[in-house]
Amino acid sequence: MARFQNYEQRIENIERFLAKYGIANLREAEKICSDNGIDAFGIVRGVQPICFDDACYAYMAGAAAAIKSKASTASQFALILGEGLQSFCIEGSVSAERQIGIGHGKLASMILSEDVHCFAFLAGHESFAAAEGAIGIARSANRVRKTPIRVILNGMGKDAADIISRINGFTYVETRFDFEKNKLEILSETPYSEDERAKVRCFGAFEPREGIAIMEHEEVDVSISGNATHMIRFQHPVAGAYKKYCNDNQKKYFACASGGGIGRTLNPDDTSAGPSSYGQTDLMSRMYADATFAGSSSVPAHVEMMGFIGMGNNPMVGATVSMAVKLEDLKSK
Repeated sequence: MARFQNYEQRIENIERFLAKYGIANLREAEKICSDNGIDAFGIVRGVQPICFDDACYAYMAGAAAAIKSKASTASQFALILGEGLQSFCIEGSVSAERQIGIGHGKLASMILSEDVHCFAFLAGHESFAAAEGAIGIARSANRVRKTPIRVILNGMGKDAADIISRINGFTYVETRFDFEKNKLEILSETPYSEDERAKVRCFGAFEPREGIAIMEHEEVDVSISGNATHMIRFQHPVAGAYKKYCNDNQKKYFACASGGGIGRTLNPDDTSAGPSSYGQTDLMSRMYADATFAGSSSVPAHVEMMGFIGMGNNPMVGATVSMAVKLEDLKSK
């Protein structure tokens, strides 16, 4: 078996995780997946083709454990996949400290539960990483849900939202915000495909107040922030303000902070960058987030730098949901 990134630093924790489910090693995990028709590499790379090998092995380990477990639903499988992802975190890293693997499992489990009705990729600008994650969810989640989940992208830039929608076959939702009346108006909805991708609705906002209004209008239950050119200008203020709105109105809202703004070290003047992941945007996320991830929403190498697997956080959401649904299909046969 080919060794993946940082193999020696990970393998002890990986084998400890596998042993919990009666699996001796990764070779046995690979055979379990193969015998059950689970192509972990195909599923993971089908969401983000540029992911690292360790991401594929992480999902392979999690899938094998899920098959050996007593779990029977996609929501339950997602939690076990999260354990598998966590076992790939390098000891002492930001990712290990934040329990990011476990967080991804919980996030996917929520998306697959009937209690969540709307999931939002909240971005500083509309990004392809959010699109990759959204497509993964759109293609999989509703196959095992009784009530279809609504998936939206909410970011800065109306032109960017329209372009992302055109390229990916989403539905572009054109809005106008009345600042005097603090009211959002839906002007039009333009689908750019006729398949499941069109169910992903993409919004572009001029600034945070419109972004907050979009969250309120769509009654978002769970969100993950995305990659951002202005992370402290849009995604954190929008998520934080919407969190207050939900608290004031007795609505449940689970906020995940992710993306380049969480992975970078920014001083209060919004300069400097590095892998330590402690800075202004990290501080802002701790004010409101229920889970704080690390590393880029899109760039595998940047997430790897955080001591996690080489896969963008947003595509990882889609991969976890896709794999969990595949496992439920397997168990239901």
